[in-house]
Amino acid sequence: MSLNALVNACNQKSNREPLLQLDEPTVKFVVDGLSRRHFVVEKSGFGSRVPKYQQIFCNTEFGSLKFTAQETAVICELLLRGPQTPGELRARVPRMADLPDPGVIESVLAALAARPDGALVVRLAREPSRRDSRWAQLFEELPEFVTIATGDEPAADASLGTAVPSGPTKTELTARVAALEAEVAALRAELAMLKQVPGA
Repeated sequence: MSLNALVNACNQKSNREPLLQLDEPTVKFVVDGLSRRHFVVEKSGFGSRVPKYQQIFCNTEFGSLKFTAQETAVICELLLRGPQTPGELRARVPRMADLPDPGVIESVLAALAARPDGALVVRLAREPSRRDSRWAQLFEELPEFVTIATGDEPAADASLGTAVPSGPTKTELTARVAALEAEVAALRAELAMLKQVPGA
């Protein structure tokens, strides 16, 4: 992509969160930084009037990182939008890659977190106002105020990164209500029998 195309892509307004308003010098500064880290190369064709850039950090002959389509989509979403819950990723990843099963997101996150050559994502500590833990990418350092999830959090499943309800399930609650209703009915029947006994 040319620098102008990159600026337009960064600043597009449809389906974007967060919305950006970057100028050309800012985009060029970022592209130069990515080039120094060997994530991007200038790849202008013969006779090209403007320089064009191509990413080489994954799924290329120059990069060591090889991702599936779903892994690429998850990484891109985390790089673009920052930390997200599996539910948020389930809603956004299909724009870039097919999801044969919604549960694939959890397995993709688990695989990216357990790579033999080092984790690329990490599950963050669950925030009080959220049902699920968020996940963050590790291509850059996490801010100091961000807390990584530990294995002893009772309300979260470390292997999947999704919250596990701490209270009873719907099935358990239904069973409890049925048992209580039966107990109340038995007590009412017993009370009715006592009222019929003379002198009671």
